[in-house]
Amino acid sequence: MEDPIHTCKATPADAGIISRIIERSIRVGCARDHRNHPQTVASWTHNKTIEHIQPWLTDPRLYLNIALLQDKPVGVAMASVSGKVAFCYVQPEWFRRGAGQALVQDLEGWLISQGLRQVRLNSTRTSEAFYRHLGYQPCARAFMVSGLQAIPMHKGLTSVSSKV
Repeated sequence: MEDPIHTCKATPADAGIISRIIERSIRVGCARDHRNHPQTVASWTHNKTIEHIQPWLTDPRLYLNIALLQDKPVGVAMASVSGKVAFCYVQPEWFRRGAGQALVQDLEGWLISQGLRQVRLNSTRTSEAFYRHLGYQPCARAFMVSGLQAIPMHKGLTSVSSKV
């Protein structure tokens, strides 16, 4: 049996690893979405640098968390007080092993603590089945942004949602 995934709030010291996890997850894990098209990858990753991430880590309107397995970072996610999950990225070798689910459940718990009762996000094709598994449903037509298909999804939150 694998060790459990632990999630915690990310700190400014985590900016570098967050940037590396996001970029690798996009480049390797999301190839189905970007099809290795250099401009699409560049457009998706250009604002995921350490310099972009550092202000997110000190913004009280945002919650960034990190998933750890044996103290090794394996994934990151972020939500805002507006009720939107901005992203959830996991190292490709940790796909389908619980890190993404732990990250999203932690975000949902934080959103509930902020008084929110609904969460929304834009999923990629790669992530759609993952979010459906967690109870998210499409709520509008898919649209294109920066060469990627985005699927608007939402989910109602209750105190039970964070325990899925």
